[in-house]
Amino acid sequence: MTDLAEVQRDLIDEQQALDTLVAALTPEQWSAITPSPGWNVTDQLGHLTYFDGAAALAVTNPAEFRASVDALLTQAGSSNDGGDDFTLGAFRALGPTEKLAAWRTNRQLLADAAATLEETTRVAWYGPSMGAKSFLTARLMEVWAHGTDIADAVAVRRPATDRIRHIAQLGFITRGWSYTVRGETAPEGTVRLVLTGATGSTFTWGPDTADDTVTGSLEDFCLVVTQRRNVADTDLQAGDLAMHWLQRAQAFAGGATNVPAPRGS
Repeated sequence: MTDLAEVQRDLIDEQQALDTLVAALTPEQWSAITPSPGWNVTDQLGHLTYFDGAAALAVTNPAEFRASVDALLTQAGSSNDGGDDFTLGAFRALGPTEKLAAWRTNRQLLADAAATLEETTRVAWYGPSMGAKSFLTARLMEVWAHGTDIADAVAVRRPATDRIRHIAQLGFITRGWSYTVRGETAPEGTVRLVLTGATGSTFTWGPDTADDTVTGSLEDFCLVVTQRRNVADTDLQAGDLAMHWLQRAQAFAGGATNVPAPRGS
């Protein structure tokens, strides 16, 4: 299996794992408030539904996708909700069964489109185009991170998996971005990751001779770089250099966002 095919398979598996959780929700739980400010469970799944559809369009019809980006930016610029009504309005009006069906439809569209990608394909997206593997890894990060918000909202503990190793790699390579997006300069020095997956496997990134090392669980690291947990709420171990990064880590694009406060605060 190629790297690209592996990411696609892990993306589909992660989507199905979240589907199992969401399919069992009660009507009341669809309205449960999630850690994302202003968003409930419906909004989290609506976000995935919209952008899975947009991702499929970006692969199959780049011109139409660019038109949709312009429409979204216009709406976001003329409203106070950051474009939420544009991306979530129709989804919010659906009943629970229809919401799940809409997400499944867009997931399938994305899976069909992703099957046409090659390792060298570049895909238009919001901002610079992305390589095919990074593009699908970003979709995997999205479904896992927003799935974490849903699980937190309904007090479900999802089993950890090694699928998120792709997210960890993305988190590692965006260390510099975590500073750039804040208008800061990254401190000099290199960082190595030594993380333990759910199966007991060890995943490493960075040189053996790095100036500092992050150790701990793969899951904890992914929770931090997707800003679903403050590093203080994890068992990650790091020296000053790496901890400085983890306290502002941001593996996703867009403007700088605030790391969540420690849950004990």
